[in-house]
Parts: sequence; structure tokens; C-alpha cells
Amino acid sequence: MWLARMLADPIVAHTIFARPMPPIDAPAATQRPAWRRSLWILAGFLSLGTGIVGVFLPLLPTTPFVLLAAFCFSRGSVRCERWLLTHPRFGPLVRDWREQHAIPLRAKQLAWTMMLIGSIWSAWVLPRHLAWVPAACCSAVAFWMYRLPTRQPRSAPTAPPQA
Repeated sequence: MWLARMLADPIVAHTIFARPMPPIDAPAATQRPAWRRSLWILAGFLSLGTGIVGVFLPLLPTTPFVLLAAFCFSRGSVRCERWLLTHPRFGPLVRDWREQHAIPLRAKQLAWTMMLIGSIWSAWVLPRHLAWVPAACCSAVAFWMYRLPTRQPRSAPTAPPQA
């Protein structure tokens, strides 16, 4: 429950999750020692891999891990960061986060649904004394996502009226 209390504090949550990201052209990533950049890149790929696995496993939300991967790549490799920002699936999510600190409503709904299914399944499968752990973790993540602004859907370009 300490995690839920920590995330409920707006100052702590803002400090952890809403850190401003440096612009993509910032030379900070190239000024770090090679061993440190390698660790950031490794952490980025591990986070991205976990996020991709989270697409298929209900207890792992994808969005926070993709955002963590973007953070790690911004510290380790301009090329990896640029790849993630231009990725057709993950790029819009990361760009919206950096611009507005917002998550699309569809991503929120899908994450909440998958976490609910995973929590129910784990309560059914796990021993009684451990069944609450996945639900507590998922509840903390769901509460964090609920508190974030929802990205407004982009309107489709309209055709000019024809005479």
C-alpha cells in the first residue's frame, strides 16, 4: 500500500512520472561515458521488451514500460530514441506523453481491462495469501493512469466544401 500512497501524493507522482524529457537533438546522450550509455540502452530495450510482452500478458501494462524505454533511450542513444519516436505504434504514445503528459483513452481502457482480467485470473490461480499482490500492483498502476490527463482524439482533416 505504500506505493499507492506514494503515487497518490501529487508532488511525488509528478517528480517520478512527469520529468521533462530533453529534446531529441540534445547532445546529452553522447556526452556520457560509453559504459553508462550502454546501460541506458540495455535498460531501454529491456523496458521496451517488457512493454511488448505486456501487450499479450494481462498483468503487464504496456504504456508505462514504453515511456520508461523512451526515457532510457533519451539518456543513452539518440538513434534509439529517434527510432522509438518514429515507430508507428509506440511513437505517438511517447510524443503525446512528452507534449501533454497525456495517454489516449483507448490505451487507458485497454490497460485497465487487461489488468482487471489479470488480477481476477491471478486471484483464482495463486495461493490465497499471495492473491492480493497482483491486484494491489495493478490498482496502483490503474490509479496512476486514472490521474493522468486523457489525450483528446485527433480530428480527421475535413475536405474543403465543393462548389
